[in-house]
Amino acid sequence: MLELKQVSKMAGGGYHIYPTDMTLKRGTLNVLLGPTLSGKTSLMRLMAGLDKPNSGSVHFDGVDVTGVTVQKRNVAMVYQQFINYPALTVYENIASPMRVAGKDSATIDREVRKAAELLRLTPYLDRTPLNLSGGQQQRTALARAIVKRANLVLLDEPLANLDYKLREELREELPKIFAESGAIFVYATTEPSEALLLGGNTATLSEGRVTQFGPTIDVYRRPVDLLTAKTFADPPLNTIEVMKNGSQFTLDGAAVFDVPTHVAGVPDGPMTVAFHPHHLFPKQTPNAPTGLVARTEVSEIAGSESFIHIDYRGQRWVMLAHGIHDMDPDQEITVYLDTRHLMAFDATGRSLAMPQPLAA
Repeated sequence: MLELKQVSKMAGGGYHIYPTDMTLKRGTLNVLLGPTLSGKTSLMRLMAGLDKPNSGSVHFDGVDVTGVTVQKRNVAMVYQQFINYPALTVYENIASPMRVAGKDSATIDREVRKAAELLRLTPYLDRTPLNLSGGQQQRTALARAIVKRANLVLLDEPLANLDYKLREELREELPKIFAESGAIFVYATTEPSEALLLGGNTATLSEGRVTQFGPTIDVYRRPVDLLTAKTFADPPLNTIEVMKNGSQFTLDGAAVFDVPTHVAGVPDGPMTVAFHPHHLFPKQTPNAPTGLVARTEVSEIAGSESFIHIDYRGQRWVMLAHGIHDMDPDQEITVYLDTRHLMAFDATGRSLAMPQPLAA
């Protein structure tokens, strides 16, 4: 078990990581989700022992390892920018941590070939990294992390340079591999969709702060504040500031849509309501009967889906619609909102009401 106790990191008179408490259990997958410069890599470096915290302590299985260097910890790390030994073959690159650990030749050969098969590297075992593509070099670095059997495995956006098909396969396989080994698996990503695909637990980060940590689907469905909800949204979360007046949400005194059941118990007053782009529809549905008149800004067609950017009373929203919807700019359209999925937040961004668990 890895425990961070009020761990912080400062630089230039400011916090890179604000005081943070976090407990990661063996055999778990833990995703660090946040935009670039949110603190993901800084937090991983504190976990690994590459950096020493300015305050707080790091404990592993009950032992304080705050001052212990990374060389003395059983840690494996893989970065988006792969690191391999250029003079060694792929086989020897993968085998290197086991040779350092004194493993016998039969064990080394078995584990190298097993990892190579998983990562589609078997045909390239006799090549050196300079004779590989970027994706193959990254897979070599991943294979080396797999065979090390580390207690703590840190992957910093490791799949960014791989092709789509292999990336999808590894998203499914990697958690199983490390869970079976009993390792603590920490995976940093900027992509909310990747966090959802990986599952496990997710910590959302923003400007050096961990805003929420828990089971991934719970953090997605029940964010504790608006900042967390925005971090866990791609395309961006749609928001609008409204006034709750009984059974109606109003804007500038005019009713805009009905208050859904799960928000009915919240006291009347100003609040921000938010919803995901896929809960806005170009056509009326039984669960989205009320139309909102908006104007189109731009349409983006992505295969079988369309991202339609619209302006609703000064608020810029995105609608994710199935099918091809090629709309002219500044076109007046009616969109329909499924209010069962609304999230409500107070003026400080604190959560007031969340949809029922069936919402996604």
